[in-house]
Amino acid sequence: MNKMNFNSKKETADKKERQGADDATKLQDEQVNAAEENAASDNVTDEGLEQKELEELKKKYDELNDSHLRLMAEFDNYRKRTLREKSELIKNGGESALTHLLPVVDDFERALQNIRSAEDIKAVTEGVELIYSKFMSYLSHQNVKPIETVGEPFDAETSEAVAMIPAPEPDMKGKVLDCVQTGYTLNDKVIRHAKVVVGE
Repeated sequence: MNKMNFNSKKETADKKERQGADDATKLQDEQVNAAEENAASDNVTDEGLEQKELEELKKKYDELNDSHLRLMAEFDNYRKRTLREKSELIKNGGESALTHLLPVVDDFERALQNIRSAEDIKAVTEGVELIYSKFMSYLSHQNVKPIETVGEPFDAETSEAVAMIPAPEPDMKGKVLDCVQTGYTLNDKVIRHAKVVVGE
């Protein structure tokens, strides 16, 4: 009987052991199934996220592309407008300068009429000097200034030597003795070099 009891206990223990192993296997299978389900749902979720990100990126690309095209069109319009304004400035840029010169022309016309009938040369001379003064004032307002050369050391940047003569005094060597043609600057840039006679 003891042997039977022992066998029965052994069978019960084996049964329990097999049941524990079966339970462990079932638990492992459930865990594997759960992991596979999670992985599958993750794949679905990842695919959904990728699709969503792709759509967002496409939307952002479309917005940036549209913005780029608008900027290009605006720049093209700006460039055309600038070219048009520049050509108008070149065409009509001298209008203001010429308009202010017209009163000087009027003065010359009046002077010419008076010269023909004038008997007083002094009055004619004064009239021409007034016109000259008015014209030089106009040039000064336009930032055109004569280059002072006589008595100054010769400067090749502003003057052109047309002749060299012996200096009347030793300290006049290398200096301008006479100005044959006045030079002018516009905003400190030489627009015409002075033609001068230099002492040697």
